[in-house]
Amino acid sequence: MANDKLRLTQDLERRAREEGFAAFGIAPADLAPEAGKRLQTWLAEGCHGDMIWMADRAGQRASPTALWPDTRSVIMLGMSYAPDRDPFALEHVRDHGRISVYAQGKDYHDIVKRALKRLARWLVDRSNCEVKVFVDTAPVMEKPLAEAAGLGWQGKHTNLVSRDHGSWLFLGAIYTTLDLEHSLAGQDRCGSCSACQDICPTNAFPAPYKLDARACISYLTIENKGPIPIEFRTAIGNHIYGCDDCLAVCPWNKFASAAASQKAFLPRAELAAPALSDLLDMDDAGFRQIFSGSPIKRTGRNRMVRNALIAAGNSADKGLVRAVRKRLYDDEPVVRGAAVWALSQLDSSAFEEEKARHVDRESDAHVLEEWSRD
Repeated sequence: MANDKLRLTQDLERRAREEGFAAFGIAPADLAPEAGKRLQTWLAEGCHGDMIWMADRAGQRASPTALWPDTRSVIMLGMSYAPDRDPFALEHVRDHGRISVYAQGKDYHDIVKRALKRLARWLVDRSNCEVKVFVDTAPVMEKPLAEAAGLGWQGKHTNLVSRDHGSWLFLGAIYTTLDLEHSLAGQDRCGSCSACQDICPTNAFPAPYKLDARACISYLTIENKGPIPIEFRTAIGNHIYGCDDCLAVCPWNKFASAAASQKAFLPRAELAAPALSDLLDMDDAGFRQIFSGSPIKRTGRNRMVRNALIAAGNSADKGLVRAVRKRLYDDEPVVRGAAVWALSQLDSSAFEEEKARHVDRESDAHVLEEWSRD
């Protein structure tokens, strides 16, 4: 029986490699209770911001068996998306926006899930078991599970770190009714390093291993539907979708190979270095065309233009004033409000001129608040 388990595990890992997974391991169905306790504490402190779904299904998230009682083992898999270029390359190119590495290619949800389903189908055919597959959209604690499966450890930036792939792994899970041999859990190797904490532009880490999403640029530019809080706008710089700073600075990335990444994750030219002027002029149809097949499409045009306006305000590029002024007439208040702030940063005389024109006709309280700022 033990030999059969070992053979199945070896064949399963071999098949996973064929499907493009760079990391493989098996976790027990019952996570250590500490993982659930950390989640409850994090939620109680409000660190999840407006991500209400995190709290709504927290009980199911805490343990695989809470989500599916028949689970006996969790097969954890990782696909590398290690970039072939410096994620900081556009840091000082302020008339262009910075898009997180993971979102510059095709939507990873689709790619990883298709591979997971093929692997799960192979396992069912081989072992006549039941399975469920998950990629980032269900109440699954992928990172603690990946650590329990030996793929790496949850670093001080709260993301998974791998000795072989650095901080560049997309995670997927297969819950199964099979009782498989568990892998050795990953061991924390962050040591005294604080690079990911030190580089965060918005100080989103109140302590190592703890993220306050409300201050995280990824949350602010993707999940947050309203205005970007004033205290974070300057620090956001030219990040317009997500932020890789804490990931990209991780010393373990030196062992990651871009050659191990899926070709589908290679950046599209229009997403690797988007010009802010182009983004500011986008209507909804243009947004859908540019971001078709990208995870960015789910965020919607309004949030992307809002983000581009914040980046424009930080650019010191007066060549963007025309495009910013145009957005003062946008149908969406969240866009108009960001345009007001951007114009105030770029051209004070143009701001006063437009203020006289817009204040009396503006009905949205938030946008009026933007006009009233000193």
